Amino acid sequence: MGKTIARKCVNGAIELAQTQYSVHPPSQFVSHYQDKLLPDWLCPARSMLIVLQPCDCDLLERSPTAEVQKRKLRRRFLKLGYAIAVQINRRGYTAALFDPRTGLPLLARPGELKLDDVAIVHAALGYRIAGSDGCSIVIHPMWGQAVYPSTLVSSAEPALVEQILREMEESS
Repeated sequence: MGKTIARKCVNGAIELAQTQYSVHPPSQFVSHYQDKLLPDWLCPARSMLIVLQPCDCDLLERSPTAEVQKRKLRRRFLKLGYAIAVQINRRGYTAALFDPRTGLPLLARPGELKLDDVAIVHAALGYRIAGSDGCSIVIHPMWGQAVYPSTLVSSAEPALVEQILREMEESS
């Protein structure tokens, strides 16, 4: 994450370097179905990190430009997510980032269920959603349909995840 001044956005989310994130306790879905999402986890999920990135185009419309944007933003999230997961793991907690493309966890064995990032954003932040051809997207209050959501789940408390994010921001 680049050096920027964080500012509060809609519903308590924070925007940093054109990436918006917010940390929450796990959603009801994650809490209730953790054994089907992360079957090997022996500890409960205690936090969810939601990462929202703006896109250069509307993601509801399928186009070559949208596909390029999704690949680019997925790579950016995976790079950031792995770095955050390393910091969480160094403190003795578990973390799993969910692949926005597949809904399956990385850094953990997949279970029977997939995580829907759009549903997570809707439940946690209350952002509206739209759908077309079996695909749903977040409608961001500032970016509209040009937003790419992703999620990291951790056994660390939300306050610790927020601290890790602040430390990463300060050291970059």
